[in-house]
Amino acid sequence: MSTIPACPQCTLENTYPDGENYICGDCAYEWPINAAVDASEAADAIVKDSNGNVLSDGDAVVLIKDLKVKGSSTTLKMGTKVKSIRLVGSGDHEVDCKMDGGSYMLKACFLKKV
Repeated sequence: MSTIPACPQCTLENTYPDGENYICGDCAYEWPINAAVDASEAADAIVKDSNGNVLSDGDAVVLIKDLKVKGSSTTLKMGTKVKSIRLVGSGDHEVDCKMDGGSYMLKACFLKKV
């Protein structure tokens, strides 16, 4: 199995690296090697909740335990429903959401899909 990806334009596998680009030998399409690496990393990032259900953008979730907000005296209560989450890949927090007038970054292990 070749580690060189298929052409994104014609989907044929007759591709080869040339400097910082991949080139398709059939349709002559060129695309950067870094873009292919970023796409494969994004495809590998599967976020699961505390029960093992796969989360996706726009899902509704519920907090499974009380969470103290870092740098604040606020506590997010267990059982709070969060609508339309957004998955992010920054740091160790996978979920970005808005609730109670604020924006929060949460770990998926403290969430349960509704």
